Amino acid sequence: MALPLDALSLILLLGGVFLGISGALGMIRFPDFFTRLHAAGVTDTLSAGLILSALMLQAGPTLISVKLLFVLLLLWYTSPIASHAVALAAVRSGLRPHLAEPETSSSNT
Repeated sequence: MALPLDALSLILLLGGVFLGISGALGMIRFPDFFTRLHAAGVTDTLSAGLILSALMLQAGPTLISVKLLFVLLLLWYTSPIASHAVALAAVRSGLRPHLAEPETSSSNT
């Protein structure tokens, strides 16, 4: 019974680490503040969820799992709100998203 539980826990942990690293790369590679904020907010929530789920599987039905569940719920609730508040503050301070230039059609006539 321990081997399938360990395998599932490892898959969740590796998925969380992958999402965390991809979010960090997104913050480096994306062109403007809002896309970087999106990369950080989404991957932060999903990465923490997967990692904490893996830790809960390893802890089993104990008080530690309950505490990890409370931490997970807190992160799921506060991370999107914090990202929204930061984006709203940026918009109110005058920062605008970087938009692509509209394509112009060239006519040969």
